[in-house]
Amino acid sequence: VQLAAAKALSLGADWYESVNAVYRKRREKAFNLLDLIECTYEKGQAGMFVWARIPDRYTDGYVLSDEILQGANVFITPGGIFGTAGEKYVRVSLCAKEEKIEEAIERIKASPNPSERGALEALKNNNTL
Repeated sequence: VQLAAAKALSLGADWYESVNAVYRKRREKAFNLLDLIECTYEKGQAGMFVWARIPDRYTDGYVLSDEILQGANVFITPGGIFGTAGEKYVRVSLCAKEEKIEEAIERIKASPNPSERGALEALKNNNTL
């Protein structure tokens, strides 16, 4: 790790700018994904993750995360795993390539929305709507 850090310190500004450009694109894709699931966030966040507040209709980030996992086969980290202060949040990693984030967006778009999933579940369980 120390050798990698020393090497990084010796690289020029072009290298840093290119890395920042990659993460800027990933961050924009993450914002698109979060907009799709109606989360709110601050665009000025820095780092390898984007934190977002979940919509009020969810009790916590676990419920939203499970819904997306079951409906679209996409995992979004519930903030509650980091402590009680994160319960109303989810976290999206920027470590995935841009194409993977775009694939997640497309899967979520193709999945039934929450009200449709509830109706489908009721039908599966022979419940009336």
